[in-house]
Amino acid sequence: MIDMRIIGLKEFTKNYINDKGKYMKKTFLRLGKQPITNNFLTKHQFEDEYFYNLDVQFDTDTKLVSITKMIDPEMMFNDEYVHRASQSITMCKHFEDISNQLQKRHKKVLEIGSNDGVFLKHWNTGDAIAVEPCGNFAKETQEMGYKTYAEFWTQELANKLLVKHGKQDVIYAANCICHIHDLDDTFRAVELLLEEDGVFVFEDPSLFNIVKNTSYDQIYDEHPHMFSVIALDNLLQRNGLQIVKVENLSVHGGSNRIFAMKLSQDVIHESVYQNKRQEEDLGLDKFEAFESFTLRVENSKTELIKLLTTLKQQGKKVISYGATYKSTTIFNYCGIDSDLIAYVTDTTLDKQGKYTPGMHISIVSPEQGFDDTVDYAFLGAWNFVKEISTKESEFLNRGGKFITHVPEVRIIGENI
Repeated sequence: MIDMRIIGLKEFTKNYINDKGKYMKKTFLRLGKQPITNNFLTKHQFEDEYFYNLDVQFDTDTKLVSITKMIDPEMMFNDEYVHRASQSITMCKHFEDISNQLQKRHKKVLEIGSNDGVFLKHWNTGDAIAVEPCGNFAKETQEMGYKTYAEFWTQELANKLLVKHGKQDVIYAANCICHIHDLDDTFRAVELLLEEDGVFVFEDPSLFNIVKNTSYDQIYDEHPHMFSVIALDNLLQRNGLQIVKVENLSVHGGSNRIFAMKLSQDVIHESVYQNKRQEEDLGLDKFEAFESFTLRVENSKTELIKLLTTLKQQGKKVISYGATYKSTTIFNYCGIDSDLIAYVTDTTLDKQGKYTPGMHISIVSPEQGFDDTVDYAFLGAWNFVKEISTKESEFLNRGGKFITHVPEVRIIGENI
């Protein structure tokens, strides 16, 4: 029996054709009108808010999944950037562990996207270089004693760094490479600055986990690319690098830590082949897997709206825990506003007193809003559910419950 929803999906599939007449980029998912995810607003900014259409495509040549419209980086990464990696206990420990691992064999490190220095602080100031386009964070790492370049990562910058600092033992990036539009320029810049036996280590959300868990909320303006190991190796190899090892991480709902070196390496770790086989089994090298993913996303939207509507009809108070970028995608795609979510609590001072992008739900401090009147809290940061459940054990013990949509829409209580 033919699934008529697939036929409907094919009707809006947009194809981009190369000069050989073969389809190369095919759109499979439309997440509707979306705002800039880190643009937390005051009321007087509502009228001038910027929106764009968030569509997602598959490149049949490289197997890369990307959004179709790239947003000007300066609209997202600027002096008002608010996300601090050091606010999570989980991530602080994560960066300490990888620093210790790398320092066993390497001394000099350059970090692309150093944020507030949560990784760099474990390295000697004289051995580490920071590249951070957000001026507020670049100022912080500079004050910590690290030579910092408040610029976007490009070949032009890499040439400048080569002259001033020479080649690097380690080039590291966490949740950053997937932000960069031009990956060829990015990888060529890395190859230029890396020692012959140096290692490029970067970690980003795993496309395998996004598809497997239907975690479509990891798709937004700052994440123009969703990486499979297959696609990354294709892109790296055409720019003089190759993957030599892959570590599968639990952070951010499932990420891959990629170890890449210059071409012609003799030893490729079994983890590279294992990850590629796993991705092929899920179909990530073929367009059809993403058509099925789209149907699951549409069903997730339907089920989440149904659950929130039912809870409202029952007179339950539902808030959102965490004004996250991921929840911006969900709220705007599903049309969830303050009618279904009373407000959002967040520990970030720069977000409190403002409103969420697009749907304009008010943001308050946990002290102000996470009280005994709350029945349910939607997990904007579902990827930190263990950390949150420990922190909010009192809420769970008194009968409060969390709501998540990953891997399916459901209510979770104290037995997490």
